[in-house]
Amino acid sequence: MTEISIGPFVLPFSLLITFIAIAAGMAAGSRLASGDRQVERVLWLLVIIAVLAARAAFVVRYQDLYAVEPWRILDVRDGGFTARSGITAALVCGFYLAWRQPRSRKAILAGMLTCSVLWSAATFVLTAFSPARGLPAVTLTDIAGKEIALAGLVGKPVLVNLWASWCPPCRREMPVLAAAQRATPGVTFVFVNQGESVAAIRRYLASQSLKIDNVLLDPTGRTAAAARAPGLPTTLFIDAAGIVVDRRMGELSPATLGKGLERLIGPAARPAPAAVRAFPPA
Repeated sequence: MTEISIGPFVLPFSLLITFIAIAAGMAAGSRLASGDRQVERVLWLLVIIAVLAARAAFVVRYQDLYAVEPWRILDVRDGGFTARSGITAALVCGFYLAWRQPRSRKAILAGMLTCSVLWSAATFVLTAFSPARGLPAVTLTDIAGKEIALAGLVGKPVLVNLWASWCPPCRREMPVLAAAQRATPGVTFVFVNQGESVAAIRRYLASQSLKIDNVLLDPTGRTAAAARAPGLPTTLFIDAAGIVVDRRMGELSPATLGKGLERLIGPAARPAPAAVRAFPPA
């Protein structure tokens, strides 16, 4: 499990770790600052630098996809950040600012290093000791009534998207997923609908002129329960051995979809910009 559900809100562990690390860094810096408010301002400046640098590095890496829809650069909800770049930028700026301010040097360094070390250690533990999860062990039916066992798809990389037509972010990301399915034959795309009838699904796909393969029915939400998916949309990226190597809770942008696919079959999986041009919100 990589998220915590608090009522209707879902908080990824990675974001929770970041909040805790920032709070610990602020506390460590304030303890040595002896009332010097300049230290607090410097530490907040370093947090902002880290966030901006992490986002900028991700955008630069996937600039061809963001160029199609430039407004997505500002939509940080897609989760597109390169943490190493953010931490590196913050450390470089932090050491420079500490060098320039001898009176506040110890407090700045204490806050900066506490935050970065705690975040790095917690992230390592979360990554190293999280149990490997495989394809949900469920058998579903497609819209033609044929039974499909998800576990039977092992042997080839698989993307499993949990969706419903009443879910706005699901509707917004579906054209991007449909385009990627056509452009990425090395990955099996599976669209597991949660709780809707065949008629409702057909009606939605026809109304949006969407042509997608491997649409499965899950009327009781067994797949979401097995995958511990707290909400929709949720996308699982599963390697050829059947292990979930990445997952995304929330709407995928072309860039974050490309990042997930790259983890499955390498850089060649990145969606082509021409295939993900802007679609009007559904």
